[in-house]
Amino acid sequence: MLTIPDRMQSEKSLKDMLIEKYGSIFTVHRLDKDTSGLVLFAKNEITHKFLNTVFEERKVEKYYVGIVIGMPVDESGLIDAPIMEHHANKGLMVVHTKGKPSQTGYEVLESNKHYSLVSFKLHTGRTHQIRVHSKNIGHPLACDPLYGDGKPILLSSIKKKFNLSKQEEAERPMISRLALHSYKLKFTDEHGKEMQLEAEIPKEFRALMTQLKKN
Repeated sequence: MLTIPDRMQSEKSLKDMLIEKYGSIFTVHRLDKDTSGLVLFAKNEITHKFLNTVFEERKVEKYYVGIVIGMPVDESGLIDAPIMEHHANKGLMVVHTKGKPSQTGYEVLESNKHYSLVSFKLHTGRTHQIRVHSKNIGHPLACDPLYGDGKPILLSSIKKKFNLSKQEEAERPMISRLALHSYKLKFTDEHGKEMQLEAEIPKEFRALMTQLKKN
C-alpha cells in the first residue's frame, strides 16, 4: 500500500488508516509502495518537528535488507555514486556525474549464485537509492520492475527436482514484490533516549535463503 496519499487519491494509504485510528498524524518519511518494513510517523507537531530535523540532519541510521540477483564480489563495501532523475523518463533515477552525492553501505549476509541476502545502510536519502545503487554494482534487487528484470522468484527456477503439488494448478512465487525491507532505524529522541526500532526480516526472504542452502 501507499505510505501517504498520492495526488489522485487512488487508494487508501497507511497514513489514512492511522488518521482514522489516532485523529491526527504527521508524515516523517515514507517508503516506496512495494517496500515493506518500518516507517515512522509522528502523533503531534512537536515530535514531528523534532523528527524532521534529525532526518534532515542525517542523525538517523537507516538500515534495509534486500534480496539481490546473483552474488556480489565483495562481502561489504560503500557504493558512492551520484544519482539524478533520468532526463526523459520521469520517475526513473540513474547514476550520473551531474547527480546528487549518494552513498550506500552494504554487507552480504548470505550469498548464493542465484540470489543473495544483503544489508544496506543509507548514508544519503535519494529517491530509489538502494535500487539504483544495487543495479549500478551489477546486482539489482529481485523482482524490481524498474531497475531489474521484474520477474517473480520461483522455486522451480532454483531447485533442480521441483514438483508442483497436485493441489496447485500453477506455481506460487516465493517472492513476487520488490525484495526490499526497511529493517532498522536508530536515533536519539528529544529526551536524549537512544531509540532502536526494528521490523523483522520478512519470512519469505528467510525461506528463500533456506531453500538455496538445500540445493
